[in-house]
Amino acid sequence: MSHNTIALNQQRQPLHHLESVWLFGYGSLIYKADFPFLQCKPACIYGWQRRFWQGSHDHRGTPEAPGRVLTLVEAPGARCAGMAYQVTPDTFEHLDHREKNGYLRVFTDLHWLEEPGQSEGLVYLASADNEAYLGPDTDAAIAAHIAQSAGPSGPNSEYVLKLAQALRDMNEADEHVFAIEQALLERLPANDTVKLTPGC
Repeated sequence: MSHNTIALNQQRQPLHHLESVWLFGYGSLIYKADFPFLQCKPACIYGWQRRFWQGSHDHRGTPEAPGRVLTLVEAPGARCAGMAYQVTPDTFEHLDHREKNGYLRVFTDLHWLEEPGQSEGLVYLASADNEAYLGPDTDAAIAAHIAQSAGPSGPNSEYVLKLAQALRDMNEADEHVFAIEQALLERLPANDTVKLTPGC
């Protein structure tokens, strides 16, 4: 599957018959909401876990030297917390472009973290059959890759550090993200810092 999924997402999953859609963010969408939304609130999904196994040719790397960003992999019993945004269907013109590098939209159940209840929502997943997929590696190797990668959206390391801080701000722990963060910090200058941009 091509790593440019804009047309594929629009063909396989038209959304304009809906008044609004809940979008679940588990990576940069937690801390970087560069789109209009009706409301947002913390949520989680079950049966999935974050992994830095997807290549980024367009945001945190280049076509010649892709960075590493998150996707989700199936894991029975796992819980993945993030931020859910209620958006209108026309917002997906921007979102499909932002998430075009191998990600497909999938419907899933969202469970609210701060109130009872759940709702159906969309999440962008990059599976192993897309051309940008990099796959698993050791924490040290992933961190080394990230430390030397950068793209139009900035250093790859910024993606990791902002996400880790955003998860802490939500009082959420993620063993994989925090392990990559720790391995990355061992490779970065001590004065490297990031500034968070609130999502909501």
